[in-house]
Amino acid sequence: MVPARNTRIPRLVRDYALAIAFWLSVSVLVAWQMYGFERLLSKPVVLHDLLLVYGARYLTVAILTPPIFYLVERWPVTGAVVRRTAGYALGYLPFSCAFAVIRWLLLPPWREETTSWGPRSLEMLFELLYGTFADVLLLYLSVVVAAHAYAYFVHGQRQEIERLELRQSLAQSELQALRAQLHPHFLFNTLQGISTLIETDRVTAQGMLRALAALLRTVLKHGSADLVPFREELDFLESYLNLEKMRLGKRLEVRWQIAPETHTAPIPQLLLQPLMENALVHGIASSLEGGWIEVEAAVRDGRLQVLIRNTVGGRSQPGLGVGIANARARLKYLYSDDASLDFRLERDGALAIISLTLPAFATVADEDSDEPARAARTSES
Repeated sequence: MVPARNTRIPRLVRDYALAIAFWLSVSVLVAWQMYGFERLLSKPVVLHDLLLVYGARYLTVAILTPPIFYLVERWPVTGAVVRRTAGYALGYLPFSCAFAVIRWLLLPPWREETTSWGPRSLEMLFELLYGTFADVLLLYLSVVVAAHAYAYFVHGQRQEIERLELRQSLAQSELQALRAQLHPHFLFNTLQGISTLIETDRVTAQGMLRALAALLRTVLKHGSADLVPFREELDFLESYLNLEKMRLGKRLEVRWQIAPETHTAPIPQLLLQPLMENALVHGIASSLEGGWIEVEAAVRDGRLQVLIRNTVGGRSQPGLGVGIANARARLKYLYSDDASLDFRLERDGALAIISLTLPAFATVADEDSDEPARAARTSES
């Protein structure tokens, strides 16, 4: 109970401070306006007196404002519209009575006809009660309307936050489902390749199993992380391609053109592996002569760009459509419109282009130093 009380008190102080600051500011403007009006009528009035009169009036409204806001927060005019509207209409009566009493206690009543202070008597209290009912009604309505506007604003903000949290939770669930989809897909295709060698080349098949075990340990090491450094993704790709080389032999040639500044750039885990698998299955493995795969990565204008080119030859079995669709879905959930995946067939092969915006804190090398710093590797076997 103590923590709740400690939280409530600062809020009460804040609300009263805001109400008093707002209404006293209004009182100064009204007093200055009335002072000019009284001078036009040649009435003997002093600005100091008007500041006190309207200061007391609007300070009274400020005292009554937070309770109305709390009532509206608890019982807004939603759902039971007629009943609550009637309740707030009847609420004017206790508001006007409270206004008259508080105003009477703060300062003696002000006589407009004589522009002087009157006695603080019971008669003057009743005069305050029925003599200012129109002004007090307008003040009451303005507070109630403002309280409802604020309540609707806060309610809308809460709904928007809940909507964003729900959307984030759904996106996270989708990402986990997409990444979980990759593991059996990758494992199935690799084991299928190993099964073709068991009868013809057991030594190579055993080596592929050991390499596969090492790859799975690498995947498990990252746990549920969505993003990994690009360098680690490249290491995984290289290990995966070495695994495939055991099966394809000299039919597979891999070329690397990786700019050093890309090494620390974040990239979704296992984003490139399905694209590489597409290149292998539909490009190299389906051709008797084999072919090549080229991986190029660079940072341009604050974006990481990865290009995967491969030859296309022969006919391949139609895939399950997991690779490209999965990669595009993950980029959509993680980057929205700040990332893209383009895939197209060219004359000499196929090309996949991934482009994603890097965080503002990512280290980017100078554009002029890209070519000299580029680390190019060519691997043949």
